[in-house]
Parts: sequence; structure tokens; C-alpha cells
Amino acid sequence: MARPVAFVTGGASGIGAATVRRLVQDGFHVAVADKSPIPSEEFATEGDRVSTHVVDVRDRASIAAAMEGYPEISALVCVAGIYQPRRFEDITLDDFRLMLDVNLLGVFCAAQEVLSRMPAGGRIVTVSSRAAIGGTNFAHYVASKAGVIGLTRAMAMELRDRQIAVNSVAPGFTDTPMTRSMPADQYQKAQSLEPSGAAADPADIAGAIAFLVDPATKFITGQTLFADGGKSLGGLGV
Repeated sequence: MARPVAFVTGGASGIGAATVRRLVQDGFHVAVADKSPIPSEEFATEGDRVSTHVVDVRDRASIAAAMEGYPEISALVCVAGIYQPRRFEDITLDDFRLMLDVNLLGVFCAAQEVLSRMPAGGRIVTVSSRAAIGGTNFAHYVASKAGVIGLTRAMAMELRDRQIAVNSVAPGFTDTPMTRSMPADQYQKAQSLEPSGAAADPADIAGAIAFLVDPATKFITGQTLFADGGKSLGGLGV
């Protein structure tokens, strides 16, 4: 029997790559979409259970072309996103538009495009962020991720009659190439603010995503799962 197909945007590294590996383990063939060509060795151990595509999530035609070879897609996971530290007064219109284009419009385009291929029982999982509840020095990122949560709820309400569940995972600080691009002292400071004293492993976030992709979660929709080690609960000076 052919494996069901999962389509993962931003799947080349970090949370996306960990999600690809987890979904392969869970029995999916995973179509990986990313903005740059993915080296063949990245998913060598997954073999023909992974196919890769160069996709700009801001360009719906690019997404459609990548999905063309899959008449049925059972799960869509929208991980693609960017981050840019900026003080509020230094954020330009171009900064804000780019953040929304990638982090929010990219989710909209992929989700809308997948619907003609998604059967009843399908799953859409978006990746927001703990930052959606607020943060300093990246207001445009906060706005984009809060928008993802709102879009997730709206999609869930409209698609529930089709038995398609739509949920979001909101990671806390996670050890990814994006966070590792921070200066070392800032990375260590961010880690120290975590309740566990360490960044999450991408595999931990992938586990939360896989949970929401699982058919057993069919009665969960429109929800945001904070995978942040309890930091969003507050207290302890965080």
C-alpha cells in the first residue's frame, strides 16, 4: 500500500527537517519544500520516502507546481518562516511586509492550494511561536505569528465540515540554525530564560506536530499547542 503524503514547507533544516524525519517514521512519504535546493545527503537515510522541491512560499504558483505530482495530500505542515531582530522604531515597511509575506501569506497560500488535494480526515498544522503572545525587538515577527494563530482558527472553523482539522504548534526557544545565527552571548541569555535552562531540541517540536497530524486527534481542531517547556505560563521571572 502506498504511503500517505505529507507536504512540509521549510523542511530543509531545524524544526522542518526534524518534522520530515518524524513523519517518515510515522509512515508518510514526505514532500519537502524549501527556498533553496536541498542537498541529497540531508535525507539520505530516508531514501525514496522523501522527495524535495524548491519552493518560494510567497509564490502560489511555485507551491502549486511542487504539489502537482501528488493527487492526494493527507497532511500539510507549514514550517517555513523568517525572523529578524529589530527595535520597533527601526522596522521599515519593507521589513514588515517581508515578515508577513513569508510567515503569514506563505501559510495562506500553501493551505489554500492543498485543499483541492486533501481528503476528508486531512490535517493542516501551522507553526506559530510563543512570541505570538508578545515580545520585544521583533514586533513584526510577533504580529506575523499572532496572525498565523488567527488564520489557523479561521481555517479550522471553515474546514470542519470537510473533516479537515487545522491546528498550530507554538514553539518556544529552539536550537535551530535560525537561533544559532544569533550572537553567542544572546543565544546563551535566551537559553537561560527557559524553565529548563536549555533550548528545545527540534525533535521535541516535531513530536508535537506529529501528534496533531495523527488521525487519532480528529476531534482536536482550531487549537494552538504551546511547546515551550511551560515558559508561557509565566512566573520565575520569565
